[in-house]
Amino acid sequence: MSAKEKTIEERKAEVLIKLRNYKLVKKEEYEGALAYIVKIPDSQEKAIIWCILDAATVGINAMNTLYKVMDEKSLDHAIVITEGRFTHAVKQGQKKKKIELLPKSFPVFDIFEHDLVPKHEILSEKEREQLLSQYKVEPYQMPQIKATDPAVKVIGAKPGDILKITRKSPTAGEYISYRYVVE
Repeated sequence: MSAKEKTIEERKAEVLIKLRNYKLVKKEEYEGALAYIVKIPDSQEKAIIWCILDAATVGINAMNTLYKVMDEKSLDHAIVITEGRFTHAVKQGQKKKKIELLPKSFPVFDIFEHDLVPKHEILSEKEREQLLSQYKVEPYQMPQIKATDPAVKVIGAKPGDILKITRKSPTAGEYISYRYVVE
């Protein structure tokens, strides 16, 4: 592999930064991993995107390195990208901390550039309340979308969020629908 060729994990991290509007603060290299320190939009929080390179299985040892780096840099949110699989212990541990494990199927390209994939946005708390009161509904009464949907994963929506989906329509020009994210 040439020096300029990027790994799959690096390309996924760059797509993630672009689609979630993160601002890259610093990129660092560690043994067997790359770390992207990013600033989360609309907050003062920083997060780390941890790319684990060349690992068939990601175990607790790899995560302990991440926890150590998070402590050193005073970060409480992390996103882990790998082409390997996660052990059961890692999956259980991520629930206790603010760690998002991206699946192997996470796209290496911007899925929203495709003509058939509409624009997805997470509603702010204010927009959410306006929508629910306008239609006089509870979130569970709305059409649903799974948290495992690729578009939902890409934008970082979590169960309980409401998405605004904007489609192009030949007759209406633009068609807006809303979906409630469920487990």
